[in-house]
Amino acid sequence: MFEINPSAQKPTYVQIAEQVKLMMATGKLKKNAKLPSIRKVAEDLGIDQNTVAKAYKELEREGLVRTKRGGGVYIGEQGSLFEKEEKMTQQELEQYLWRAADILRGPIEVSEYKNYILTLLFYKRLSDVYLEEYHENLKKYKDKTIAKKKFHRFLIPEGCLWEDLREVGTNIGQRLNDALEKITKTNPELEGVLNRTDFARKEFLTEQRIVKLMEHFSPLQLGNQDVEPDVLGGAYEYLIKQFADTAGKKGGEFYTPKEVVQTMVRILDPKEGDRIDDPASGSGGMLVQVHYHIKNKRGDPRRLFLYGQEINVLTWAISKMNVFLHDMEAEILQGDTFSNPRFLEKDGSLSKFDIVLANPMWNQDGYKEAMEKDQYRRFIYGVASNSSADWGWIQHMLASLKPDGRMGIVLDNGVLFRSGMEGKIREKVLKEDLVECVIALPEKLFYNTGAPGCITILNKAKKGMRKGKVLFIYGGNGFEKLKNMNRLREEDIAKIAQTFREFKDVDKYASVVPLEKIKENDFNLSVTRYVDIFEEEKPVDIPKVLKDLESLESERTGIEGRLQGYLKELGY
Repeated sequence: MFEINPSAQKPTYVQIAEQVKLMMATGKLKKNAKLPSIRKVAEDLGIDQNTVAKAYKELEREGLVRTKRGGGVYIGEQGSLFEKEEKMTQQELEQYLWRAADILRGPIEVSEYKNYILTLLFYKRLSDVYLEEYHENLKKYKDKTIAKKKFHRFLIPEGCLWEDLREVGTNIGQRLNDALEKITKTNPELEGVLNRTDFARKEFLTEQRIVKLMEHFSPLQLGNQDVEPDVLGGAYEYLIKQFADTAGKKGGEFYTPKEVVQTMVRILDPKEGDRIDDPASGSGGMLVQVHYHIKNKRGDPRRLFLYGQEINVLTWAISKMNVFLHDMEAEILQGDTFSNPRFLEKDGSLSKFDIVLANPMWNQDGYKEAMEKDQYRRFIYGVASNSSADWGWIQHMLASLKPDGRMGIVLDNGVLFRSGMEGKIREKVLKEDLVECVIALPEKLFYNTGAPGCITILNKAKKGMRKGKVLFIYGGNGFEKLKNMNRLREEDIAKIAQTFREFKDVDKYASVVPLEKIKENDFNLSVTRYVDIFEEEKPVDIPKVLKDLESLESERTGIEGRLQGYLKELGY
């Protein structure tokens, strides 16, 4: 096919690429024509396959050819990107990405899958977006230096593109580590995000598996023109959920079910311009849902100010990638919120937010000393016991609110009724009229426990009929039963949110309770103390029951008589 005659001097990859361009210009290769395989061209020309592969990659960089998902390299029009393949649906993309986990099954712990797969997905996205921006810049400025160095969200150094790594023959794990490190040094905000995973652990991840992983991702085109941030971000969150599913209880350490988060976000109803914080941000799901809450209401999420802090470095890296892939702006810092809160004002005091929301680890122990030595005046209602930091989290979040701020927190139901120091803190918080709503959730919603849990909404500036009262909602009966877990349905979320907005009694579901009554119950906030969820028993018709018993007794006597007759006939 190629008009290059084999000779003593074998053709270079540049000559092969130029020949393809010539054949395109003269019409011998038309748009959407399939190029011969790398192996066939190498055999015909008597050269190494790597030379042909490099030629094809050079053409792909220039937007002249493209590798399709089903395999094969196809021609486009000279000097322009050719017509895109039909885009994958959200579901197709999710399923395709999840199949990458099959490549890792065996030597690698299931809980570690996410580190390799999510890092490679993020790297592929960075590389594809950079190439897309490069071609746009080149077309606009006609200068390769400008096209490479200017007007990029993230810069990719020379030799560090995804396709550059595909050309590496040996020691691919270390070369991948080196490329990710170079990208990180060029883009300091990716420090600890892109270079966190070690691909050179040959005892766990062989070079063959790395190649298979990269080749699985390679056919995907993940530039902005190919896949919207919403779609890719949604697929990324799907992967996080799948990893949480397979990780079992460990999944709860980095993932809160989306439906629980949506419930809390709808209740808090953030607005453009709000400063919002998640002090136990996990994989960033709460901040993502706040972003889409504004977007779905046709607002501008770029006018939000989103913040988060996460203690686990690997989970923090996942959250940063999550934010980038959703094309969001959020400042997420790594560290222990209790011992080292990172968001501070210039005078060293805690930063203040309009809304704070979180699902911290329930019943964390070992934080009493950190609370006793606190320098930020967070625990003014008392120091919680060393066995549970739940009321420590609530106080940190209250201390982080503006004077009219609101907060929502997901915790174990024990936070509502435990006595001792927790009971004393709860009493003081209630007397300050800070608790607005308590919502009992269904059981088996969370990955790390089958316990039902609850959402507690606190408000520093309750208004009107909400003053001096607490709304209790029993949402424990509204859910969809899955194989091993339960899930809130859209109608369940909508009912909870609407009930919160209306703030009134709903038979067998919600009750507005004055603080005086809560005081009578020793400041116990258990929802079923205030919401009667039990169905009334039907009255019993005693005469009818006695008559039925007489009838049954008579029937039993008759059966016994017949049985004795049968036994007598048989000689017993």
